[in-house]
Amino acid sequence: MKEDQDETILKLRFATGRTEKRNFKKMKSFSIPSLFKSELISRVKDVRRAGDKLKKNFKPSIFDFGPVEILLSRHFGFCYGVENAVETAYKIIEENPDKRIFLLSEMIHNPAVNADLQDLGVKFVQDTAGNQLVPWEYLTKDDIVIIPAFGTTLEIHAILDKIGIDLYSYDTTCPFVEKVWNRASQIGKNQYTVVVHGKPSHEETKATFSHSQVVTPTIIVKDLEQAKQLAYYIRKEKTAEEFYKEFAGQYSQGFNPETDLTRIGVVNQTTMLALDTQEIVEYLKGEIVRFYQLEPSQVTSHFADTRDTLCYATNDNQSATYGLIEEEADFAIIAGGYNSSNTSHLVDLCQEKLPSYFIKSAEKLISNKEILHFNNKLKEEVLIQDYIPNKSKVRVLLTCGASCPDAVIEEILRKLVSFFPGAKEIDEVVEIWALAQV
Repeated sequence: MKEDQDETILKLRFATGRTEKRNFKKMKSFSIPSLFKSELISRVKDVRRAGDKLKKNFKPSIFDFGPVEILLSRHFGFCYGVENAVETAYKIIEENPDKRIFLLSEMIHNPAVNADLQDLGVKFVQDTAGNQLVPWEYLTKDDIVIIPAFGTTLEIHAILDKIGIDLYSYDTTCPFVEKVWNRASQIGKNQYTVVVHGKPSHEETKATFSHSQVVTPTIIVKDLEQAKQLAYYIRKEKTAEEFYKEFAGQYSQGFNPETDLTRIGVVNQTTMLALDTQEIVEYLKGEIVRFYQLEPSQVTSHFADTRDTLCYATNDNQSATYGLIEEEADFAIIAGGYNSSNTSHLVDLCQEKLPSYFIKSAEKLISNKEILHFNNKLKEEVLIQDYIPNKSKVRVLLTCGASCPDAVIEEILRKLVSFFPGAKEIDEVVEIWALAQV
């Protein structure tokens, strides 16, 4: 039985390599449901896009409403992969009114999008932690199962294939995620072990690990601290028994730390902080160079020359957030799903500079005195009092993650401005700003 499943997984691994070229042939525009759109935010994005075609200007857009200034990040909101997944899901629903439609897990990490899909009758097979919500036996070959933007594991592909469900017609895996899979496969075929920088419980990391491990030994490190622990095994200072205990659940079957860490290459979950991934790459490379006493020309004999595998949207959003926090402000608002990895990283960046509040919708702005902020460390919402300072002019930074609809940002902006008596009319201020950019 297991041999049959393994054979299916191997076939699927090489079949899925077909998608990257298909998806990268042309970056198209998408038709997104109107409830997620915002004419106001689209106007701002269009103006910035026209004035910065090369996307080199990461300064925020500044809107002066009188008693409050809102500084809106240069890049934020739906990325290519999210737009593709959302458009595809709604098109599938529209074209298949008589079929049962399932999602393997959340389409994207945004509560508004997932709630609307469920209202339309879509059922989730698993939650984001991988817990089964719909038994596999409940599915039939006539059902539609949509693979979300994060992709999925080859093990789940094999289950769906055995049921007889179409694996490819309803696959919305982001092409930038597939790019990571292909990069891992390339370095794996060159006899490197793959080190995945990612959150072990995240759907994308699980998928990348699954695709990589059938080609080469693979291990996940969640942060620099774990990379430093891995270095003990690279330097052969700790035993295999210690490794198996310390990295339980994060290494591929048959992984041998005594032989599989002599040649390594690093790829990542596409939504991790770019600086964190680069720090891990440089640290592990340095340990390899010192241990094997390598000259610069010899480095690739033990460390793969991997290019950054973060997606363009993650890079743009992070760069824009750095540009945002260079500005002086009283506090920051970051919007997005609380289980969104890329949004959480934007929160972390902002919190290093100034008071920052993580909310999923305008409803969390309870009043000009109270805000319901999601604490990333506690993993729960916390009521914050007096978050708006009592001063004649308040400056607020505003951004969101790659899975947050523009409509949510507009609602937050309008609600924030409404807390300030005498504030100028929003649409008028935005239009005057837009004309001044020409």
